[in-house]
Order: sequence, then C-alpha cells, then structure tokens
Amino acid sequence: MKKRATVLIFLVALGMLTFLDRLSIAVAGPRMQDDLGISPERWGWVLGAFVLAYGIFEIPTGALGDRKGQRSVLTRIVLWWSAFTALTGAARNFVQLIVVRFLFGTGEAGAYPNASGVIARWFPPGEWARAQGAVWAASRFGGALAPLLIVPVQVALGWRASFWIFGAVGILWAAVWSRWYHDRPSEQPGITAEELQEISAATPTDPHAAVPWRLILGARQIWLIVAMYWCYAWASWFYFSWFPTYLERGAGFTEAEMGIFSALPFLLGTAGNVAGGFASDRLTKKFGRRVGRNALACASLTTSALLIVGMALAHHKGAIVILSSLGFGVLDLMLPATWALCIDVGGKRAGVVTGTMNTAGQFGGFVCSVAFGYIVQATGSYSTPLWIIAGMLIISVALFWRINPNRPLIEE
Repeated sequence: MKKRATVLIFLVALGMLTFLDRLSIAVAGPRMQDDLGISPERWGWVLGAFVLAYGIFEIPTGALGDRKGQRSVLTRIVLWWSAFTALTGAARNFVQLIVVRFLFGTGEAGAYPNASGVIARWFPPGEWARAQGAVWAASRFGGALAPLLIVPVQVALGWRASFWIFGAVGILWAAVWSRWYHDRPSEQPGITAEELQEISAATPTDPHAAVPWRLILGARQIWLIVAMYWCYAWASWFYFSWFPTYLERGAGFTEAEMGIFSALPFLLGTAGNVAGGFASDRLTKKFGRRVGRNALACASLTTSALLIVGMALAHHKGAIVILSSLGFGVLDLMLPATWALCIDVGGKRAGVVTGTMNTAGQFGGFVCSVAFGYIVQATGSYSTPLWIIAGMLIISVALFWRINPNRPLIEE
C-alpha cells in the first residue's frame, strides 16, 4: 500500500473524530438543557461558544501548520480538543459549559486547514478533490455515527459518559499520528522512489517562509471566498448544532426516532462528499476548473436551498426526514470542490487560505447558532429560521460563481 494511502487513512480518522466530538453536544442537547436548566436562547450561546473560538483561532493555527509542519500542530490540536471534550462531561452549569466549549473550539481550530496542508504536501493535484472528499465524507460519517452511538450511551450511562469516551479516543489518535507521520514525504520510512516521483507534483512548501498577509488579505478572490463560505455555513451549522433539537422539539420526534433520523443527513453527506470529490476532479480534467469547481458547487448550493425550503413547509415526519436528509447530502457535494479550489488559489499557502475561508464559515455558524435560539424563543417555531438559512445559500451561489479558480494568489 502506498504511504499516502496511509496518510489518507489518518486524515479520514481525524475527520470522523472531529464530528463525533463536536456533534456529541448537539445529540445530547435536549437532555443537557433539561438537566442544567438552559433555555433555547442560552443554549444557542453554548453552541455558539465553540464556533466562535474555532473561528478566532482557525487562521493562526492553519498558518502555524504551514510554517512548522502538520505533524506537531495536528498532534497539539487533537490532544487539546480531546481534553476539553472530556471536560464537557464535567460541566455543572451554564457558565462552566460556555467556558469549556469555548476552549474546546480553541483546540479544534485548524484541524481541516492542516489536513489540507497535508494533502497539498502529499498528494498530486489530480488527487486533491478526491482526498478532500474522503476527509469530508469521513467527517459526515462521524456525524452519522454520533447519534447512533451517543443515544444508547446516554440511556445506559447518562449524557456525561459519551464525552469522556470520545475524549479518550482522540488522545489515542494523537499518539499514533505523532509517532508515524512525517511532514516531508522523502523522510517517511519505507516510501518508494516511484511514489516520491508521483508526489513530486504536489505543492512544495517552505516551512520558514513568511505568510504574505498583505497579498492574501488584499486579494478580491479571498474576500469572495470568505463571503461565500460565511453564507454557506448557516446551513451546515444548522445541521451540526440545532438539527437534533429541531427534530425532537420542533418536528415532534421521540428521542429514539431522533437518534436514528438525525444520522441520515450525515450518511447522505458521506456519499455526497465522495461523489463530489470524484466529480470535481473528473469535471475539472475534462472541462476545466470553472465547471469542476464553480458549476458543481453552485448547483449543489441551489438544490440544497430548495430542499430546505421544502423542509420548512413540511409537517409530515416522513417528508421532513426525506427533505432534511437530501438537503444535507446535496449540500455536501460542494465541499470537496470548495476546499480543492482553495488549494488551486492558495498553492503553497493552502493552509492559510483554507483557514481564512473556514474562519469565515465559523463566524457564519456562530451567528446562525445564536440567532436560531433567539428566533425560536421569539416565534415559538423551529421552522422559521430555515427560510433565512435557505436565503443564505442562494447568496452563497451568487458569490461562488464570481470566484476564479484559475487565478492563484501567488504565481509560481
């Protein structure tokens, strides 16, 4: 087996862990709100604390990985977030929960920009979108596993135990990654000359080169990417944060039904990311990046917006399950193309560019997570915020089409 296949297995496991850990609180949400006496608008702040911290530290952690290498930075990231995942299970009130979730977000920030940095170092350009698709598919599979694993643990051991278990798994990943992975493929024990030749087309990096912030922050391309992802993230963070509560308290599902049906969007998201990665690489090779990146993503975002509108109008449980699952699965078709586009544009600074984009997404997710709770508190409806989310996706389409993936920030 090629060494970069093993690298991808590590990144796939990383993707699963990030979403198992971050969705634990969404699935446990109804029990935690009842146990700790937290109202909907205050629960929005609990969910938003993680997203806010994640956004604040995304760019510096992505840049740190570009400069120091992803081996040490990803080790630190996973150890930190695993510790605060476990500490979530020890929180006794609203204030403690806010602090722990903020520090959890501080730790997990930079996981995906650093994964992109690994892909840029280890994979040739023709495999970028597929590798991104595999990582994001794994994250969605972790999201699908979360309710299926957490609900039985909650029933048997209480909601706190699920956080302790997942924290321990993360520490194990960090230990194995730190021992096996090397930042430079040429230094990886057992790698063949043939594979090194294949990897030679990957984006070279200079870990000691200064980050060209003036160029990056002054580029119109970057601001289009930032605005596009800020709007897109409203939809994704609805699923990451409020969706289980929406099913149980807005659509009338039982806890057992929620545990099953809240997994379906993430299973379709898994398929969407795999299909989107292959489709993006295939379309790019045949028709160019404007089709393989932009057209694919815009079609995905538009279709998802329409499905979410349908979910807002639906009252039958079966229709809600179908529309919500398809809405997220179709939405995720765009992710591999979007993150590959950041490598197209960012080149050897892919970690910084993806970190900048994902920071914007986290701030969009923060606003959505907090606003959702206030809207529910004010209207008594869990469907009203869905109209705003669908509108954000349409704005994202208009912005995405204006990004030029054929124009890198730094000409080689």
